[in-house]
Amino acid sequence: VLQRLDALDEVGGLTDHGRRLTRIPLPPRLAHMIAAASDAGDARLGARIAAVLSEPGLGGNDPDLRERLRGVECDRSQRARDALKLSDRWTRAAGGGQGGEADPGALLAEAFPERVARARGKPGEFLLASGRGAFLDPAELLAREPWLAVAELGGGDARDRIRLAAPLDPAALEHRLEIEDRLTREPSGRMALRRVRRIGAIVVDEKIMGAPDRAAITAALRSEVERDGLKALRWGERASALRARLAFLRSLDEAWPDVSDEGLAAGREVWLWPLLDGVQSLEAIPDVALEQGLRTLIPWDRQRALDDLAPARLETPLGSAAIDYAAEGGPRVDIRVQELFGVTIHPAVVGGRVPLTLALLSPARRPVQVTKDLPGFWAGSWAAVRADMRGRYPRHPWPEDPTKAEATNRAKPRGT
Repeated sequence: VLQRLDALDEVGGLTDHGRRLTRIPLPPRLAHMIAAASDAGDARLGARIAAVLSEPGLGGNDPDLRERLRGVECDRSQRARDALKLSDRWTRAAGGGQGGEADPGALLAEAFPERVARARGKPGEFLLASGRGAFLDPAELLAREPWLAVAELGGGDARDRIRLAAPLDPAALEHRLEIEDRLTREPSGRMALRRVRRIGAIVVDEKIMGAPDRAAITAALRSEVERDGLKALRWGERASALRARLAFLRSLDEAWPDVSDEGLAAGREVWLWPLLDGVQSLEAIPDVALEQGLRTLIPWDRQRALDDLAPARLETPLGSAAIDYAAEGGPRVDIRVQELFGVTIHPAVVGGRVPLTLALLSPARRPVQVTKDLPGFWAGSWAAVRADMRGRYPRHPWPEDPTKAEATNRAKPRGT
């Protein structure tokens, strides 16, 4: 918040404006508002608004700040007189700025930029720059304003009630607007560059800038990642499998790269930026390219260790089976039980330290048993499983001692 108010610089140091705010004995938002009013030559108005915001009920209960300010000036109570005297001291502390005319809505937007609101839908319905919804009673005059600067909100589950606000000219927001270039696909199928000006969640306006060149496309894709993160990427089977393997290894040793959403976003310049050349959208980055991008994060001295410690597939007597490193409970292999006949040592990864979860399946690929102790299964519950499987699948071999049988994925020839 202090950086947004220009009170602190990028590294947290106090700015000249920040030092100025320390001389106004108010919370930073209100001190900044009075300083902005002083710069406009109307410090008195900023101080009066600060008085209304600091004293609940001062000037009445109308949600329109302009009515509250008129109410304060007409109030002859001791409380009002004391508040006005205090606001005069704030005016002097700000340097006095006189001779100009500030706008209440613009001053509120300086203090609470995240509460700038734009009308949407029915009268009284607004969207805040913070992304939340807010509302006014439709009978209120402010309910028909296209823009509001909001000072006070009442809490709600999905939206907030606007308790104090002022009309706002969006021209006063020019210095706070964020400008983004977004790629869009037009109905004709052509890509176009659309320039969006927004404040927080509110889009102020947008316009098509024309057909983008390669540099503009790349810049727009980078902006999309900066704004929305990695959610637009389409993770295919290969990239997802590698990411799961790396996440598993990092859970054991933090020297492996962080491939969480946060970790990948932090390292985007290393692995993702090179993939943006030549594509029209983030969704168009091929799965194999995402996989190769992830591999650039692996230190060179660990490239070979990846396959040694976390191989992509389990070697079996009949070939291999994919290992799911994202499975709940640790790395898991789904495999027909008959394909492991003859296997007497339970398979493991990470140099034998982490046993695989084996989801043993019937010939129809229905679950039979889940185990992390294959020899124990052969010696124990296999007999009961065998009896059940012989009745269900009589044309498949079900040996009494599977440790001495030959692995198979075929049924017995007819007549045997």
